[in-house]
Amino acid sequence: MIEIKDLHKAFGAHQVLRGVDLQVQDGQSVVVIGGSGSGKSVLMKHIIGLLRPDKGSVLIDGVDIAKLDAKHLYEARKKFGMLFQGAALFDSMTVWENVSFVLLRSGMRAAEAKQVAIEKLRLVGLTDVEDLMPAELSGGMRKRVGLARAIAHQPQILLYDEPTTGIDPIMADAINDLIIKMREELLVTSVTITHDMHSAYKIADRIAFLYDGRIVETGTPDEIRNTSNPLTRQFITGSAQGPIRIEGLSA
Repeated sequence: MIEIKDLHKAFGAHQVLRGVDLQVQDGQSVVVIGGSGSGKSVLMKHIIGLLRPDKGSVLIDGVDIAKLDAKHLYEARKKFGMLFQGAALFDSMTVWENVSFVLLRSGMRAAEAKQVAIEKLRLVGLTDVEDLMPAELSGGMRKRVGLARAIAHQPQILLYDEPTTGIDPIMADAINDLIIKMREELLVTSVTITHDMHSAYKIADRIAFLYDGRIVETGTPDEIRNTSNPLTRQFITGSAQGPIRIEGLSA
């Protein structure tokens, strides 16, 4: 279970997170939506322990990772797999070396690691690509390789950073289907950040709207789709209605 409590983060005078509260139950898929600059990526970096909060806590199975030393934080991160926005593959490595990167660093023999990579590639719908280089892949294929790498070490939690950005609508929907497949077959907990509402509605059990450094609304896809919250409504419809003001927040 992931519990984020009263999370604050500023960079200089710029306050990015202003008291984020969010819970993600085991096995649940939660999607965090919000506009550019709303703090989605900063929130994700706190979940995986790449940033430490100015105030508040990030509890992973009851352990506040913000308070862990480097050794114990490294161990905690083994629970996570992450699909980066641009896949973040190493150009000088083959596909299978990319997928099994963590396994090789942990001491697994190359032959065994390659077999694991082939298995994970097959799980995301790729075959006979293990000896190719990233430059030989399409954008959608690179996303799939990135996902295979994220699941190679059998994580409990998968994090997705804008998983449908930069690919065509057909491939984006295929990535959505894979995210659902990972949850159903691997029983992982998922947190996705995106501004793609089609993706959010399809993959989420719950959606959280991050605005001005706070979660201003959470709900099921149907609840968010039919929301009466003016801030959420403006975001999901893409309307530019000018400033909206509610207690404690402004647009």
